[in-house]
Amino acid sequence: MNFLALCLLTLWLYLPGFLANTFAMMWGKWLPKTGYGPWPIDGGRNWKDGNRILGDGKTWNGLIGGSLTSGVLCVLLASLVDQGAAATAFDAGSSVFAHPLTGSDGAWFDMGSDAASAFVLGSFLGFACLLGDSTGSFFKRRRGLKREGDVSSKAPLLDTLPFAIMVFLWGQLFLGPSILAASELIAPMVAVVVITPVLHRSFNLIGYKIGWKDVPY
Repeated sequence: MNFLALCLLTLWLYLPGFLANTFAMMWGKWLPKTGYGPWPIDGGRNWKDGNRILGDGKTWNGLIGGSLTSGVLCVLLASLVDQGAAATAFDAGSSVFAHPLTGSDGAWFDMGSDAASAFVLGSFLGFACLLGDSTGSFFKRRRGLKREGDVSSKAPLLDTLPFAIMVFLWGQLFLGPSILAASELIAPMVAVVVITPVLHRSFNLIGYKIGWKDVPY
């Protein structure tokens, strides 16, 4: 399998984590319209520097809803791929659409059924993404950088890199012996992290154009 194919395989396997921000935004925006929430994670409290710890954009409804929706997406991805034909080796004939549960027998997220295991795996990836995103938000606010209306925080790397790094780091640390923790994916992960700001910006622009986001960043 060539390097480009490995990058595409990495994106495919980690797609539930990469889309968690979008899912969290949907839950954060739409659930309050039903009369529930929003519930800011920091409870409206300020840090010792006088700025909010995370801000109103990081909510429990977004964190929980986004993580669980990533779990549902992982179930969908698993249902689209024949596990018996999934890639077990990174050779020229391996498919970039590998089953996300490849090599996961006996792993901590092995629930005994594909659907349950995929849901736990996807929720884990979604939570890792949103934890990374919140970490980036915390450090942005410590530097006095925050979004104001239609004006970006002017910190595009802190808006994008923490969530990607956290997803991949947690995958390597906690998902063995799954294919997601394969050492062959480390170099592609680095490459994907480098292009993540472009991908993230593109997804945000699409979300803004179709009305899912109020701002294009």
